[in-house]
Amino acid sequence: MKKGTHHKNAAPNFLGLTFWYQLVVLAFLTIASLVLASSVLVPLSFAALLFVLLTATADRIGRLKIFGSTVPKWLAQVAAISIVLIGLSLVLSILSSQAGAVSEAFPRYEERFSSIVAKLVSLVGQDNYAAAIKALEQINLAGLATGVIGSAGAFLSAFFLVLLYVPFMLVERVPMRAKIKLAIKDREAAEKVRHVLESASDSIQRYVGIKTLVSALTGLGSYAVMASVGLDFSETWAVLAFLLNFIPTVGSIVGVALPSIVALVQFEEVVPFLVVLIGCGAVQFSVGNILEPMLLGKSLNLSPFMVILALTFWTAIWGIAGALMSVPITVCIMIVLSNIPSTQPIAILMSGDGKINNTDAGNS
Repeated sequence: MKKGTHHKNAAPNFLGLTFWYQLVVLAFLTIASLVLASSVLVPLSFAALLFVLLTATADRIGRLKIFGSTVPKWLAQVAAISIVLIGLSLVLSILSSQAGAVSEAFPRYEERFSSIVAKLVSLVGQDNYAAAIKALEQINLAGLATGVIGSAGAFLSAFFLVLLYVPFMLVERVPMRAKIKLAIKDREAAEKVRHVLESASDSIQRYVGIKTLVSALTGLGSYAVMASVGLDFSETWAVLAFLLNFIPTVGSIVGVALPSIVALVQFEEVVPFLVVLIGCGAVQFSVGNILEPMLLGKSLNLSPFMVILALTFWTAIWGIAGALMSVPITVCIMIVLSNIPSTQPIAILMSGDGKINNTDAGNS
């Protein structure tokens, strides 16, 4: 009897260890798959976000009334595609036209930046001055700029794949609803899947639409500040401010720091540097801390810590592309977890106030 009792007590522990072992293995395989398949998954994820932006724009245009009647769906879709393509063409044309000039200007900026830092460091002593000069010689800003531009070039080459995915996603949008009903025979399960997909779609549409709007305002405001002092390549820094605004917290800091450093090394006076620093900082603060929360409200309901954690994780997995998509991906994961009873506690921990139902309600 003792042996039997011993085996009965040991079984739950064994099963528990098996569960955690499987969980760790599953997590490892998932992360490894995300890294190894990044060349396919990153363009596919960007295509999904672009598809969401197109549908959000088309739905918004479709609600407009002209002469008392709503805009036809086909016309709304054509207008949405035109608007998004014009915006993308403008961004890509600015980056492609000024990339070479920015790369050529970096050696000049590097020399000027080294002299400024050397003057500042010389105030604290000759030994520290010599150490600073030695450290500055090891900093290759031109090489760093070339690497960044090379990464941008790789992204632009992958963008063709993104544009290839999007039309097929648009064609698949309507038939997918019917195919879900045919694939899932259980009516309750099919309704559950439809509810999860609609909740995720509504949340991401709202986030991507509003984030694109406020990012565009950030870029335009930053451009007005930079152009007022005659900053070199103001268009490029404005486009980068627009793109970096999609990266939580860190993007806004970099979006202000980068043009401020350029102003510091370009002008002999301190006034243009202060104008760019304070002006761009004011634009980022007013848009990011006043306008954006007013428009988004608590519809995403993500914990601030979860936002930073997601930013760190997806940046480590997919680099800059992961940083840009960290919030939308995390919102989708939280919505899916909130609709599965066994994983609802995880969704509650990920949420901002613990009320996971707000995620759906905020988007209805």
